Amino acid sequence: MSNRVPHSGLDAQGIATSAELFWNLRTAPLVEHAVRRGEGLLAKDGPLVVRTGRHTGRSAQDKFIVRNSATESTVWWGKTNKPMDPAAFDRLYDDFLLALADKDQLYMADLYGGSQPEHRVRVRVVNELAWHNLFIRTLLVRPEADELPGFDPEYLIIDLPSFRADPERHGCRSETVIAVNFEKKVILIGGTSYAGEMKKSVFGLLNFILPPQGIMPMHCSANIGPKGDTAIFFGLSGTGKTTLSADPNRTLIGDDEHGWSDTAVFNFEGGCYAKMIRLSAEAEPEIFATTKRFGTVLENVVIDIETRELDLDDASLAENSRGAYPIDFIPNSSEANMGPLPKNVVMLTADAFGVLPPIARLTPDQAMYHFLSGYTAKVAGTEIGVTEPEATFSTCFGAPFMPRHPSIYGNLLKKRIAEAEVDCWLVNTGWTGGKYGVGKRMPIKETRALLNAALDGSLNNVEFRKDPNFGFEVPVSVPGVDTSILDPRGTWASPADYDRMAAKLVDLFVENFAQFADQVDEGVRQAAPKATQAQAQPSAAQATTA
Repeated sequence: MSNRVPHSGLDAQGIATSAELFWNLRTAPLVEHAVRRGEGLLAKDGPLVVRTGRHTGRSAQDKFIVRNSATESTVWWGKTNKPMDPAAFDRLYDDFLLALADKDQLYMADLYGGSQPEHRVRVRVVNELAWHNLFIRTLLVRPEADELPGFDPEYLIIDLPSFRADPERHGCRSETVIAVNFEKKVILIGGTSYAGEMKKSVFGLLNFILPPQGIMPMHCSANIGPKGDTAIFFGLSGTGKTTLSADPNRTLIGDDEHGWSDTAVFNFEGGCYAKMIRLSAEAEPEIFATTKRFGTVLENVVIDIETRELDLDDASLAENSRGAYPIDFIPNSSEANMGPLPKNVVMLTADAFGVLPPIARLTPDQAMYHFLSGYTAKVAGTEIGVTEPEATFSTCFGAPFMPRHPSIYGNLLKKRIAEAEVDCWLVNTGWTGGKYGVGKRMPIKETRALLNAALDGSLNNVEFRKDPNFGFEVPVSVPGVDTSILDPRGTWASPADYDRMAAKLVDLFVENFAQFADQVDEGVRQAAPKATQAQAQPSAAQATTA
């Protein structure tokens, strides 16, 4: 154990505590601690099952960035990036230190954010919960044992679910707080047991420090084909980012957060964090298998107290039930956590309006437009009174984690795409044949077939038509794929209803993009969709062959 204790302890970071300290424990001891302390239960096949209480997802409204000389002119202040006064942060930090002093036990993990050595950061995480320490050790990149004694952290994360913030004293909104101080290199998380706050805090950190170095940080999954062709999958939660990247015929780099440097696509993490609700052993066998592994952490998954059997279909604890597991639990994962420069960029959307085609080819300007838009849709019925699909635009497919102005990331992406001559695709994993409640979900078999054709290059050799609303190119027919599904208008019972819904979605895109229009060049502005009063079927003159 002693060789896992760093020479630079908590005292070097100004933390004084009488707590029993557990440094860099491995998986088995952390599971033992969690079970002994009553933090979770062992399921029948080995995973640790925990509950996060009332916070079953991120508390986006309770996240703040300290406004100081390091951030005044570099952070995109607004609804997503809310400022905290430096003095309020100092009071919060002092109260966190007082809370640490009273703990009986604390768990520390020294970890890397980023797999490419020259572009990673050294992070120390301090937890009061053993399962939180196991979670973050699983999700970030673990140093080799011989690196731990000399580990000198650059950034400090303190996560105390038992802490209760005081809005008046701490300059926050509620008893829950996530406070980021880029100047002091400290992140404080209190009042929430949702462990995903830690991993996303590191993502936000990398999104701030990497762009000035020319590194493109991305909320995406990534994998490598048999010919060494890397593919990147952008997408918001629920669009299939994790599912589609876990392809048995491709090597997984990672499922959520990556950097694109001059030489590689590299995973920011050492683990995966997948949705578990209604997980299918047939459709997602690689991910399903992790629910039967010791070392997996399952959040808010229903478990039978007597038999310790799991019920992945039961959403009574949370619709957002999740599992965290080491990336090597996926059989064909990359040992280096890195891959070559990409050949394909895929942008995933779950279009509940039923308007977008299952796949479309994008120009670099269109790719930047859709990247900055970050569109997906919530389904009807998720809130009282909501009867229509609701568009969600999260710029760069990850607005909550992007401290800088979206144009910074958009221009970086466009530059990288042009330099590497990357093929770009928009893939709709949402609805076809009508909006949500009328149509049906896009068959995953068809999505995979279209993706495979895009990634192996064969899709570039088929006939395309130009979509009259969005202007991108849509394949007319693809071997092995039902041709009718490629034309969304033709799948609706009423083409006129489709036209009205398409016009509505176009208007939503245009309205949302107005905030970026002054920060992009004319080519990107011209990539915006254009509504048509009546959509005609494409003529032969509109079809193109690559």
